Amino acid sequence: MTALAAHPDAFRPGRATARLVGSGLVAVGVFLSGFVINEPAPYEVFMAGLIGLWFILGLKISRTTGVLLIFMLLYMVGGMLSLTQMSKGVLDGAIYLAVTFFLALSSVFFCAIIEDDHRRLTLIFDAWTAAAVITALLGILGYFNAFPGSHVFTLYDRAKGAFQDPNVFGPYLVCPALYLIHGILTGKLKHLPLRGGCLAILTFGVFLSFSRAAWAMFMFSAMMMVAIMFIKERSGAFRLKVLIIVLAGAALGVVAIIVALQIPQISDLLTQRTKLVQDYDGERLGRFARHQLGFLSAMSQPLGIGPMVFSTIYPEDEHNIWLKSLTTYGWLGLLTYLGLVWSSIWFGFKYMFRNRPWQPFLVAAWIVLCAHELIGNVIDTDHWRHHFMLFGIVWGCAALEHRHQKQLARGAVGRA
Repeated sequence: MTALAAHPDAFRPGRATARLVGSGLVAVGVFLSGFVINEPAPYEVFMAGLIGLWFILGLKISRTTGVLLIFMLLYMVGGMLSLTQMSKGVLDGAIYLAVTFFLALSSVFFCAIIEDDHRRLTLIFDAWTAAAVITALLGILGYFNAFPGSHVFTLYDRAKGAFQDPNVFGPYLVCPALYLIHGILTGKLKHLPLRGGCLAILTFGVFLSFSRAAWAMFMFSAMMMVAIMFIKERSGAFRLKVLIIVLAGAALGVVAIIVALQIPQISDLLTQRTKLVQDYDGERLGRFARHQLGFLSAMSQPLGIGPMVFSTIYPEDEHNIWLKSLTTYGWLGLLTYLGLVWSSIWFGFKYMFRNRPWQPFLVAAWIVLCAHELIGNVIDTDHWRHHFMLFGIVWGCAALEHRHQKQLARGAVGRA
């Protein structure tokens, strides 16, 4: 039996029911990731219990998942060594690392449950999309002050949905948007109105976040998805369909932006946010200056300086994931993170053109993960819940591919 065949538990009704309930709870957990107004958020509480329950009940760790686990444990070791360099605020630092540990474990969990049954990818992406559409709607309604108290879904006149920060809210919407784009390009026309409507909501939510990183991520990811689909699908009819949809979408986007610019509130903030370098980027001890000074000082601190210490030395946090890895997790943390990122990029690039049931999910997650690593040069993604979920999805798909190849090899040996 290959990885593409029915799961063996399908023939054991009791166990199949338990697995179905467990998969449903995973979808609930992913859905909760879109609502993080306060911390600890419902996502943390729910997922902590769910992860513990799954592992108690015997969720298996394969060789591929084990490698991901080793990466995460090494990252945590770097963080604990960094903690020893702190003279004060050790408790806050320990709490910060505890959050990192939970998120790292969540990526391993997603990898393991995806490898266990690739059909969970559909549940994960559907739940993520539903959460994204709802939180985007909240951000849009809040931006236009559509009902009393809706201002809680905005910050500094920017939509943030059910998040604490517009700079996290915007990127959270990108992967579900890419999932919808793939569905529009490859799906049936009867599903176009629903997918197109949801995509419009997510696109407007990204726009109203006024996050330059989210804008760049969205444009990069959408173009990458179209390019990959053009390469993968050789049919002339399909390519014509893609071209028509892309041109129609671009035209609608231009019209929507022109209409939005007629609203002074949007026009003024857009003019301000479209500056390539903001005052807080280029000023003395601004973002870019802090990057340079931080990297130079980190060269003499192999164990790091400890969680959240950087902002006590400089005016703000690192706003750079590579510098964050150095200061908070030391040289070991940076090397581990580099290994994790490049391994993830390699797996996705190697496997994304193979015709598998999980291929669409791998493509979407891989593209958005690459986009996250690019914007990591100007923003801190260390504690973004969906960032760790992306690692789990990419590694889960890689684990599925590795298992599939082993089963094919065993089948070839058996036929010999």
